Amino acid sequence: MNTKKLLLSFFTLLFLNLFNTNAQNLTAFVIDSISQQPIPFATVQLKEKGVITNEEGNFNFILNETITESDSLTISSMGYETLSKPISEFTTAKILLVPKAIELREVIVSNKNYTAEEIIDLVEDNLEKNYNNDLTKKRLFHRSSYFDRWTKSNFKVKKSSIDILNQKFIDSIISTVPKNDAYYQELVGDLYGNFDEEVQKLDLLKASKLYDKNTALDQEKIEEKFNSILKENVKPGSYFKIKSGLLSFKIDADEVSELFEEDVDSTDVAAVNAELEKKKKEKEERQKNFAYWKRNNLGSILNGLPTQEDSDLNFITKSRKYDFTLNEFTYLGNDAVYVISFKPSGSADFEGTLYINADDFAVIQVDYSNVKPISKFNLLGISTNKYLSKGKVIFNKGTDGFYGLRYYESEVGERIGVRRPLKIIEKNKIVKGKNKQNELSGDMDFVFINVEKNEMIVFETENISQATFDGFTENNAVLPTYLPKYDPTFWEGYAIMEPNSAIKEFKSVSSK
Repeated sequence: MNTKKLLLSFFTLLFLNLFNTNAQNLTAFVIDSISQQPIPFATVQLKEKGVITNEEGNFNFILNETITESDSLTISSMGYETLSKPISEFTTAKILLVPKAIELREVIVSNKNYTAEEIIDLVEDNLEKNYNNDLTKKRLFHRSSYFDRWTKSNFKVKKSSIDILNQKFIDSIISTVPKNDAYYQELVGDLYGNFDEEVQKLDLLKASKLYDKNTALDQEKIEEKFNSILKENVKPGSYFKIKSGLLSFKIDADEVSELFEEDVDSTDVAAVNAELEKKKKEKEERQKNFAYWKRNNLGSILNGLPTQEDSDLNFITKSRKYDFTLNEFTYLGNDAVYVISFKPSGSADFEGTLYINADDFAVIQVDYSNVKPISKFNLLGISTNKYLSKGKVIFNKGTDGFYGLRYYESEVGERIGVRRPLKIIEKNKIVKGKNKQNELSGDMDFVFINVEKNEMIVFETENISQATFDGFTENNAVLPTYLPKYDPTFWEGYAIMEPNSAIKEFKSVSSK
């Protein structure tokens, strides 16, 4: 082997090791050269492909046979010098970006000094020119994270005619309910349509779900306990009347009888075939419902972007509700950007920052958070408080001259409280004499907090015709694969957003 080939092999090995590549994946993280802090949401470009760093500054790139060590990796982030050099010149997986020194007087972006309000007016005037509302096909990755927390879970038994349903038993059941729970769901797919929720089709390619199955198993055990109690104490022909103050509803005998269904006799071929057919139809229904749910979820994200007319994030389309302040100029790559903060003028919900291209007045980034609860409800002991709504939206300019969604993040938190009396009465249609058989009554006091986080990155967008949209048939054959712990190999071959450390370190009890 000659010296040139030897050096080439050496640098190839160096490149593979320094960037922690695995099965053609390139992984590294981007930090501030001065503070040494991670730089989230930086744009990383390699040839015609691009990704975004996650909240911890990490990114992951899928390599292919067309990538060589002489190709340039370009990293840019608002307020930093753009870094661009051949892959072979990177000598560490830690990539440093240098803050860009910016002085307002040195930036000449217009022959007129606009006020913040004038800039926002120009943003509104140029929305149709800057953002494409035509039909497109978007290759995207979507991650949903759900966090549940019980802050109060009390039930005080006042009366029980079934001895085993006493305070000690109820307390033991409540204690088995996890006080904190997390659930993650990810998917890659192609979304066909525009920003109208009614004009969307989804081609699901792959999906996963990451959670602790023991939580579900605990619920099954609770059901088994109650079913056992019911079988021993509830007579055939019974039904339940459930009352909470003036509210009441009935569970019919047919529904109760489902609790007592016997297992299918494995020697009865007809029964086994019927059960298999039933399970097949149930799976098909789950597939259909999952695709429908995710399509609606993604459609609602696009329809709710701040550039859309009827969005709840109305600080652009209903700017009269906000006060704006021009803070500074900065750079995103070589583009000068106005930085404008906003806050409510009256009853509006949000405050935040808009980053606006000084050349064409397109909003390229939005950071927002609520300043008051988005909604509140409290009546008859039932309360809800949507106390949290914050997020980030990033747009980029395509080759067609229009801006499209690049990255979306939102976090919504809601507190739900129930403080009401509860009475469960067993009645019977068959037993002669007294219609009422058993009763359990008490007071419930539950407080539950749910936080939902959505992240979406759009990797590719291409315009499509009406005929292409009409001719596409949705793929409803994909269900999410259950993962008891984070598996870095699951998404090999697919472009995704690198997970944060909480997801990487997640393990269900059974997988530890």
